[in-house]
Amino acid sequence: MRARIAALIFAVAALLGVVPASAQTPEPTPIVIGQSYALPSAVMGQPREINVWLPPGHGEDGRRYPVLYVLDGGQAQDFHHISGLAQLGTVNGSTRDVIVVGVASVDRRNELALRSSNPDLIAQYPTQGHSARFRRFLAEEVIPFVETAFATDDTSVLMGESLAGLFVVETALKAPALFDAYVAISPSLWWDDGELAGQAATLLAAHPPGPRTLMLSIADEGGEMQAAMDVLVAALRSSAPADMTWTYDPRPDESHATIYHGAALDAFRALFPYPSEP
Repeated sequence: MRARIAALIFAVAALLGVVPASAQTPEPTPIVIGQSYALPSAVMGQPREINVWLPPGHGEDGRRYPVLYVLDGGQAQDFHHISGLAQLGTVNGSTRDVIVVGVASVDRRNELALRSSNPDLIAQYPTQGHSARFRRFLAEEVIPFVETAFATDDTSVLMGESLAGLFVVETALKAPALFDAYVAISPSLWWDDGELAGQAATLLAAHPPGPRTLMLSIADEGGEMQAAMDVLVAALRSSAPADMTWTYDPRPDESHATIYHGAALDAFRALFPYPSEP
């Protein structure tokens, strides 16, 4: 009751102009973190959300920047998380300045998963299995938009976790020239009974020449997810091209819910190290 009376007195005093300005709530100013675009897409049949974080000074001094493409990169997904790591590296000088492009997902199993032949998955997720179309969207529409609109250099990285990590691995195996480096964090290789991991050795043997990087990490997942990762790692050990740099960093102290932040930060530091002084 006392709090209500005090609030009422304060409100009346404010109306009468007798409350000091310092006691009134100041008007807020929006905090702008990046830019959001509704990118028209003929491939996807509708505009798609693309979010971009630019390093300070972008476009002012002729510098060009590597690009990190983040899957599940919507504003309500992982864009702010990963762009925050880029900003941290810029502020404390621990990593190079990087352009972060968040590509939002709408129907994740449609866009990020390869087509399954498992009847249970087909019944449970009837729209599943159009990752090839989403890859065309990236190659034909997202990447050209980014390279035209922003000061990019010749380095591009694709990052994703969980089902997005599955898409990263599939792209690294089936379309290796699309990006320079791939970061797959706890990828859902269990999908379609581990079929992608089982194809890895054959796909790796058919890779075109060219230096590329694949970074893999996995939490304490166990079961078919770990089993499929083990198959993929064995394929890399036996069949990875000589010009592919790959790392496998299991993180048994992390869970599926906690692995992304630390693994993404380590990927930033490995892929975008701050140039050392000559």
